Amino acid sequence: QVQLVETGGGLVQAGGSLRLTCAASGRTFTNYAMGWFRQAPGKEREFVAAINWNGVTTHYADSVKGRFTISRDYAKKTVYLQMNSLKPEDTAVYYCAAGGDLRAIVVLARADYWGQGTQVTVSS
Repeated sequence: QVQLVETGGGLVQAGGSLRLTCAASGRTFTNYAMGWFRQAPGKEREFVAAINWNGVTTHYADSVKGRFTISRDYAKKTVYLQMNSLKPEDTAVYYCAAGGDLRAIVVLARADYWGQGTQVTVSS
């Protein structure tokens, strides 16, 4: 069992930066691929970024490549999403997810565990 808690959301001006944190509980954190998703009002949830269980392989949505960076800290059981050069279209609720299959996270938006989400609002 893995529980996920996201923090770090907030209001930022376009061009600014935020770092989201996802704290995981459970002894099997190292076994899971981790991902970030987002959902804007009136839109479906979409994949943002993912990192494999070994922290070596990462994937990003085209819309965030070069601006967002996902990383993980095994000692702290934490996953980060560093978001730079934010745009108003990045405004959404951001969710952390954990799953046994990186491909399922990236391609199918399927995960075993989800956090409650944190709001990110980018003003123009």
